[in-house]
Amino acid sequence: MALKYKRVLLKLSGEALMGKQGLGIDPQIVDEITAEITEVKALGIEIALVVGGGNIFRGISASARGMDRVTGDYMGMLATVINAMALQDYLERKGVQTRVQTALEMEKIAEPFIRRRAIRHLEEGRIVIFAAGTGNPYFTTDTAAVLRAVEIQADIVIKGTKVDGVYDADPMKNPSAVKFEQITFMDVVKKGLKVMDVTAITLCMENNLPIVVFNLTQKGNLKRVILGEDIGTKVIGE
Repeated sequence: MALKYKRVLLKLSGEALMGKQGLGIDPQIVDEITAEITEVKALGIEIALVVGGGNIFRGISASARGMDRVTGDYMGMLATVINAMALQDYLERKGVQTRVQTALEMEKIAEPFIRRRAIRHLEEGRIVIFAAGTGNPYFTTDTAAVLRAVEIQADIVIKGTKVDGVYDADPMKNPSAVKFEQITFMDVVKKGLKVMDVTAITLCMENNLPIVVFNLTQKGNLKRVILGEDIGTKVIGE
């Protein structure tokens, strides 16, 4: 079986972990996601994960309601650590060795982010889960995902969402929205598409790091992306 990628970074939104319950972590959803990750890991792929915290707390929406933005963002970073620990627990129940590395030091529960150590874990066959974003307010977990992907020299960033790719409008609200099979980073910025924030897209563009956006909720899609099948939307350089 030909593997298109050797080392990948999978970006999961916090919302992906809450299922239909509206808040928090749905154990069944986490079990299903980690089962897919385990199946892909068995192919011999080196996998790193970055998970958001929107299912628990959103700094931006909190600041809109009057909370200090920096405080809100740090609370959001802590939410990502909770999600990372849940993913670690379910992966290790499936026999997959993992390490959580955080951008904020929390030595009782996780390693600090150390680039060389992270790469070594991947080479040793462990899944590394990067938590607490970049460790800085005003930066999203999308930016953190791209930054970590560049640092560990990943081949691609794979973003799992609830929709099957990138559209010219919100397909949930507009049934006539058109899906892009492939699009450039520059077009994403020019069209104002909600793939990732502009900082993350710019970082990808500068480092020629492709992104695939796909529907994580459909069983088997993660493996199909890893094997190079044309699903979702690929975002590339010129």
